[in-house]
Formats: sequence, structure tokens, C-alpha cells
Amino acid sequence: MTPTGNTILITGGGSGIGAALAQRLHDAGNSVIVAGRRQEALDETIAGRERMSAVTLDIDDPAAITAFAARVLADHPALNVVINNAGIMKLEDITAKRDLADVEATIVTNLLGPIRLIDAFVDHLKMQDGATIVNLTSGLAFVPLTAAPTYSATKAAIHSYTVSLRRALEGQVAVIEIAPPGVQTALTPGQETRPGYMPLDAFADEVMALWAELPPSNEILVERVRPLRNAEADHRFPETLGQLNESAERARAAGNA
Repeated sequence: MTPTGNTILITGGGSGIGAALAQRLHDAGNSVIVAGRRQEALDETIAGRERMSAVTLDIDDPAAITAFAARVLADHPALNVVINNAGIMKLEDITAKRDLADVEATIVTNLLGPIRLIDAFVDHLKMQDGATIVNLTSGLAFVPLTAAPTYSATKAAIHSYTVSLRRALEGQVAVIEIAPPGVQTALTPGQETRPGYMPLDAFADEVMALWAELPPSNEILVERVRPLRNAEADHRFPETLGQLNESAERARAAGNA
């Protein structure tokens, strides 16, 4: 993927990381389609940017994904980049029997959604110059937050799926992983202003700077996520697991999570 002149689809584009990256990618000289559940939020993302458009999508519905892909390709036949960003995160108590509705919803949105979307576009992408698939995972793919075990597990699964996809599509479609640290977004209540989380603008700016490096690496890792990404390789996994979760527990006890 060259830095400019692409036609890019990004899910979860109505807020947070999705909106921030979508706007920066547009301003770098790309045409960008943002997708998400709420038209009003998508309209806010694209306001005042002439090469941006918005299409609603329920990422949990397989039939909706099929219809969405057909519409996007009809309207934007030059599409050559798909960014899977949409996701949800729920805190869970896994120490006793419970209702698993949140677990199932998290798996559908965070794991099946991106897999289905890739499936809907992969044949088209293989015919495009500069074709690229970008999957957003998380630092929690590598060191889990035990209060969000299903979220962490889905991100680990998407990391693994991305590795397989990269090898399978080698020479046809570039496959990139972006693994964010904790970023100040609305992913969980209170997270937009939570101390210790990376400011959204700083995260998006660092991602764009790394993305501009040619050729792009397989992974885009801001400095703040590297301790999580490299914990196991650096033989720091037990310590990092403890530090991450103890810090999160203190934040929740203080009413910040």
C-alpha cells in the first residue's frame, strides 16, 4: 500500500480509533469509506471531507455483510484496502456460572465479523494494485486482561488469523496488524479520560508515521504497546501479566474503570 491514492474501507469508523485513522488517511490523500452501525456518528466523521463517504453496517449480521460488500464494490470499484477496526469490550466475572450473552456477542463482533468481512472482499482485493488488509488487534492479544477474558481471547485469535492470512495471501494482498495499547476512547465506560491510557490523537499520529515507512512492516506497533507485544519473547510474561492486571484492578477500585 502506497501512502496516497487508495480507496480504503474502515469499520467502526464512527468514533475512536476508527474515526481518527479514517480522517488522517483521507487527509493523506486517500478516498475513505467509513462503516458502522450509527449513521449520525459516521456523518460526524466524514463532515467537511470531500473524499469520504459513509455506509451503515451491522457487523454481527452475515447477510448484512454480504449486502454491504456488494453495495461498496458497486459504488467504489477501486477499493483496495480493508481495515477491520470494529470491536466491543465487556468486563466479565468468570469465577462463577453466568449469562454468556456478552461472551457470544464479543466473539461475533470481534472475531466472526472481521473473518466474514475479509471473506466478502478477498476475491476483489486480489485483483487490485496495492491491495491491503489491516486488522486491529490489541496489546491484550499478547498479555490478557483477566477482567476482559473474551475480548482478550478474540484479539489473540485475530492476531493468529492475521498471521495465517498473511502467509496465505503472500504476493497477492499485503496483510498488516495494528495492535493498540490502551487508548483513550469510548470502548469502555470512562476510558476516554482514563489516566494512563494513550491519548487518541497521539496514538493515531504515531500509527500514521509508522505506516508511512516504506516498505511497511507486518505489524504497526506504537512504543507504548511494545512491552505487551514483546513480553513473552523477552521472558517477562508473568511479571507483565501481573502488572497489567494489578494496575487495572486498582483503577476499577478507584472508580476509573
